[in-house]
Amino acid sequence: MDEHERLMQLALERAREAEEHGDVPIGAVVARAGEPLAAAGNERELRKDPTAHAEILAIRAAAEALGGWRLPETTLYVTLEPCAMCAGAIVLARIPEVVIGAPDPKAGAAGSVLDVLGEPALNHRPAVISGVLGAQCAALLTDFFAGRRG
Repeated sequence: MDEHERLMQLALERAREAEEHGDVPIGAVVARAGEPLAAAGNERELRKDPTAHAEILAIRAAAEALGGWRLPETTLYVTLEPCAMCAGAIVLARIPEVVIGAPDPKAGAAGSVLDVLGEPALNHRPAVISGVLGAQCAALLTDFFAGRRG
């Protein structure tokens, strides 16, 4: 298993934890030099907070761990393509690389609906790698929503 898959597995673990408390199962990990600095799952339902996305929580924790708002030399792993809010936070935190599991054709802001991460007018554009453990990431979400509808 390569480094991207290993760290995406950790993001998947956090996504499963989010599902346990009724949140959409999305997980995120911020790593540096292959080691996790912070990891989180969605907590919107748990916290009753519309901004408590996995990416935001992981970025906040990583910033605290590093002692500053810039997150140089880090990689963000996320099981679902970030939304516009999270993509904006990624740009503002100057995260140099984002690794995505599954695309989000309804709200993705890394190329599916918008491309905030690739927007040339912004002062920072991270490298984006998509599809890492994509089938597993997508299946987790598909199963979650199927269970809600059934």
